Amino acid sequence: MHRSWTGSRNGGSTNSNRSAGTPADQATVRRSNLSLVLRHVSEYGPRSRSVVAMETGLNKTTVTSLVSELQARGLLKEIGPQHAGAVGRPGLALALDGAGVGALGLEVNVDYIAAFATDLGGRVLIDRRVSFDAMGCDSERALTELARVIGEAMAELDLLEVKVAGITVAVPGLVDTATGTVDVAPNLGWYGVPVAEWLVRAGVPPNVPISVDNDANLAALAEFTGGVASGTSDLVYLTGEVGIGGGVISGGRLLSGADGFAGEVGHVMVDPSGERCGCGRIGCWETKVGLAALVRMATPDHAYGLHDGVMRDPEERLAEIELRWAAGDPRVDLAISEVGRWLGRGSATLVNLFNPRVIVIGGYFAKLADRLIPVAQAELKRLGVEGSAARCDFVASDLGFGAASRGAAGIVTERVLSNPTAIDVRLATPAPEKERE
Repeated sequence: MHRSWTGSRNGGSTNSNRSAGTPADQATVRRSNLSLVLRHVSEYGPRSRSVVAMETGLNKTTVTSLVSELQARGLLKEIGPQHAGAVGRPGLALALDGAGVGALGLEVNVDYIAAFATDLGGRVLIDRRVSFDAMGCDSERALTELARVIGEAMAELDLLEVKVAGITVAVPGLVDTATGTVDVAPNLGWYGVPVAEWLVRAGVPPNVPISVDNDANLAALAEFTGGVASGTSDLVYLTGEVGIGGGVISGGRLLSGADGFAGEVGHVMVDPSGERCGCGRIGCWETKVGLAALVRMATPDHAYGLHDGVMRDPEERLAEIELRWAAGDPRVDLAISEVGRWLGRGSATLVNLFNPRVIVIGGYFAKLADRLIPVAQAELKRLGVEGSAARCDFVASDLGFGAASRGAAGIVTERVLSNPTAIDVRLATPAPEKERE
């Protein structure tokens, strides 16, 4: 679960039961200040020690000491002189380094496993999706495949001399983030699956932290921090997979709910006489707009659940639908229009509840956006509360089916920014250089 950083210039509050200056307090203050400096350079770009001190309110001598430690941990580097103002000698500019620190995000979904890795500076190191029929096998088989993908990714990063700072796994279901257990993922058939514990037993190194979270929440964070609606403080993200999940950003924060289960929009009942959902209920929204619903209507001979011996990635299924549409198959037009109408109807409820400015549609929705959005937008305008619906637009994600794995990697990066001491010191701490004003 994502938590926003709430650091302060003095390193945060201290425990009232301890006297100020105890070793524990000093360690807490230093860790907070290391985070403050690292995050400041990450967010605002290269700047000298003097500028960092001025902008953060920290003492210049303290900043020099903090920078030395962050350099020793491979998180900051010097890139050249920078003028602090119109006069004076230039100081050495500091920039985010992290080339040797990696963040690994994965997603397990119905028909694929995705892996995405970056270094701390945001350089993409791995971006791939492997076709896998998670719906057609048990959780142990799926986790064995996940462990294999993780092993391959970590081996690649090792060759690049990148140390993995953590792993986050995205799953389409309700997740107990405290234990890394999937409580229920109906489309995968997972109930009470201890994903984090299982991966440790499967050989993921014990010094690599593992977390598990909901795919839509992670995708929403990816969109908020670096997608088409980047910085939009009120948005809803819809996954556009076989199942439909939602991530809600409200006031710039992820809406998680009391138990972290907010956003399970796919299982809101919209048609009491509709199809049976994978969760066991009748007429859930995802039975109307999920990729399985589109495939069932547009290409019934290749519907999900019909095992014809061919493993199909979502991109392949969409390519087949596009081909049939180009060939004039009337079922495709009807199917897309039907999905668009139900997409707008369900979204009208979300707009009435959360009042977002943008609904970002991902996955297969984004691939068919030019045909889905006009229908969905018209239905939203018809059914949404006047005013809020008129100010809310659908936009197509440009992150494809990889949004959740990107968000998962982003969680790892955020942890490093929040606690730089999680990264080991690799070199002898460099002696502080005399700052050139």
